[in-house]
Amino acid sequence: MDSASSFFSLLARLARTVRSDHRFPAVRSYYSGRFAGINLYSKISPIGNPNISVVPELDRWVDTGKNVRVPELQRIIRDLRKRRRHAQALEVSEWMANKGVCVLTPGDHAVQLDLIGKVRGLASAESYFNSISEENKTEKPYGALLNCYVRECLVDKSLAHMQKMKDLGFTNQSLPYNDLMCLYTNTGQHEKVLDVLAEMKENGVLPDNFSYRICINSYGARSDIEGMEKILEEMEQQPFITMDWNTYATVANIYIKAGLTEEAVAALKKSEEKLLGLSYSEGYNHLMSLYGNLGDKPELLRIWELKKSVCQKLLNRDYSTILGSLVKLGELEEAESLLKEWEMSGNGYDFRVPNVLLIGYCQKGLVEKADTMIERLVKEGRTPIPNSFGIIAAAYVKKGEMGKAVEYMKRAISVFPGNEGWRPNQRVVSSVLGWLGDEGDAEGTEAFVRLLSAVIPMNREMYHALIKANVRAGKDVEGILESMRAENIETDEEMEKILSLRGEK
Repeated sequence: MDSASSFFSLLARLARTVRSDHRFPAVRSYYSGRFAGINLYSKISPIGNPNISVVPELDRWVDTGKNVRVPELQRIIRDLRKRRRHAQALEVSEWMANKGVCVLTPGDHAVQLDLIGKVRGLASAESYFNSISEENKTEKPYGALLNCYVRECLVDKSLAHMQKMKDLGFTNQSLPYNDLMCLYTNTGQHEKVLDVLAEMKENGVLPDNFSYRICINSYGARSDIEGMEKILEEMEQQPFITMDWNTYATVANIYIKAGLTEEAVAALKKSEEKLLGLSYSEGYNHLMSLYGNLGDKPELLRIWELKKSVCQKLLNRDYSTILGSLVKLGELEEAESLLKEWEMSGNGYDFRVPNVLLIGYCQKGLVEKADTMIERLVKEGRTPIPNSFGIIAAAYVKKGEMGKAVEYMKRAISVFPGNEGWRPNQRVVSSVLGWLGDEGDAEGTEAFVRLLSAVIPMNREMYHALIKANVRAGKDVEGILESMRAENIETDEEMEKILSLRGEK
C-alpha cells in the first residue's frame, strides 16, 4: 500500500472511531453541535433577565452528554460582562472552576476577581485575591484588584496598591495608569489626570486610546474646550495611536454640553467614519444617543437604519437605546411602533426595554397610557419586573393618586421573588407610608408594611405609618412599640406627638 493510500485508510479508521467510540465524546459532541447549529452560547445568551441563574442551563448541557469547551465558556463570560450581566458571568466563571473544566490562568483569576468585586463587594474580592497562589499573582490579578479599589473610589488603597505593583514591575503597560486616571476622575480631581499622563511618559509607558480619552474627559469636566482640543490634536499626531470612533464620540458629547452644535456634528461625522465597516453594536448606540441629545431626529433614524444594515442581530440594549432617544425627543408614537417591532424580533423578553416607554409616558404625564400598556402585557402572559410597576407607582404619587400608587407598589412587591436585586424608590416608599399613616386604614397599612418588610428591613418610617394608622383607628399600639424597641429604634419627637394623640381619642 502506497503512502497516500495508507493516509486515507487512517483517516477512514479515525472517522469510524469518532462516530462509534465512547472514548471521544468531546469530538463527537463538538461536531454534532456545530452541524446542528446549537451551542452552549445559544442557550445562555437569551436568558436576558440578569437575576435568573444560568447554572441550571450549564448543568443541563453537561447532563445531556454535551461537551463544554473552555474557549466558548470564556466567550460567554466576555459577552455577559459586555452586557453588564455580571452575576451571570460570575456564575459561569465559578462553574468553570468548580467543575474542573480547566485550570484557571492568571487572566481567568483576574476576570473572576473583577466579577466578585462587582457582584459581592470589595471584601470578597480581597479575600479571593489572597486565595490566589503566588505563581498566579501576576500583573493581571493585581490589576483587577486595583480596578476594584478605583471603582470604590478608595484613593489611599489604590495608591498603595499601585506602589506595590511598581515595586513588582507590574506597571510597564498603560492599564494601571489608566486606572489611576479613572480614580482621579471619579473623585473629582481632574487636574491630577494630566499628572498621571506625564508620569506615564516619563516612565516610558506609551499612552493608549483610553489614556487620551480620559484626559479629554478631564478637560471636558472643567469646560476647558481649548485644552480638550489640544490633547485631541496631540493624540491624532501620535504614530502609535489609531484614532477610534469612541474618542470622537467623547469629543462630540463635550461639544454638545458646551452648546457647540456645529463642532459636535463634525465630531460625530468623524466618529461615524471610524465605525464604517464595523459591526460593533455599541458604537452606533452611542451615536444614536448623541444625536438624540442634539434633538436631531433625522440623523438619529439614519444611524438606526445604518446599524440595522451592518449588525447581524439587534440586541435588547439596541432597542432600548433608540427607544430612549425617541422618548427624549417626544416621539412617543414612533417609540410605540418600535416597541412592537422589538416584540416581534424573537429576542428574550426583557422588561427593561418596555420600561423605557413606560418612563416616557409617565414623564409626559400620560400615566393612564402606561397603566393600559402594563395591563396589556400582563394579559398577554408577561410577568413584569418590580421596577415596571414601580415606575407607574411613582407617576401616581406625582399625580397625587395615592390609592393607585399603593396598589402598584403592592404589585411591584408581589413579583419581587426572583428579582432580589430590586429596591423600591425611597421617595415613593416614603410618600406611600406617609399617606397610609395619615389616611389609610389600620388593616391596609399593616398589610402593606408586612409586604414591604420582605423587600427592605423594618425602619422608623414603617413603624410611624403603623402607629399613626392604628392610633387613628383607636387601636392599642403597645405591641408595635415593643417590636420597634426590639429593633433598637427609639421613639423620636414625631413619634411622641403621634402617641400623644391616643389620649384624645
